Amino acid sequence: MTREEIRNTILQRKVVAVVRMKNSEQLLKVIAAIMKGGVTGIELTMTIPNAIQSIEIAAKEFGDDILLGVGSVTTPSVALEAINAGAKFVVSPIYKPDVVAAVTAKNLVVIPGGFTPTEIQTAYEQGADFVKIFPADNLGMSFIKSIKAPLPHLKVIPTGGVTLNNAIDWINHGASAVGIGTALVDGKAIESGNFNQLTENAKKLCANLGIN
Repeated sequence: MTREEIRNTILQRKVVAVVRMKNSEQLLKVIAAIMKGGVTGIELTMTIPNAIQSIEIAAKEFGDDILLGVGSVTTPSVALEAINAGAKFVVSPIYKPDVVAAVTAKNLVVIPGGFTPTEIQTAYEQGADFVKIFPADNLGMSFIKSIKAPLPHLKVIPTGGVTLNNAIDWINHGASAVGIGTALVDGKAIESGNFNQLTENAKKLCANLGIN
């Protein structure tokens, strides 16, 4: 996929599932369950044990059926490792110019984190495709609406505080897409092997967002 195709897929699907797990043994089952429910944007965080290997395995297993990315990236070297393993987009909880530069040089999508209007605009000017508003629950939906009034060109993805029921509200306040973790990727359901719950969560989220 080209950078533009990746960007457009995120805009069209409106959601990225943030997958954090204590171990990677059930990872493929988790991804399959979420995908079955309609969520195909998958961000595997670097906090997953053997994260790079997990990205490589997931990329081979699902191919273009999912849009696979990496999260919790804070260095250019990790970003490049993940890209080489199969990640199509790179997400960071913070704004680091060297990470943005490394990913854009590969002509792939980069989503650095930002918390203030200045950080968000600076990341945009450097070439970030989207900016992750994190932690979004500390700022609220009104923050996005407020910053987009004077800066309508910004494409932001709030993460933190997004639920299965309020995702569309974030979009309606100006978000381009949303990042959602535990509300979708239920840790208790995974521990008990109830992957159908993840599928139902994904279906509920997609219904809330009006996507199929």
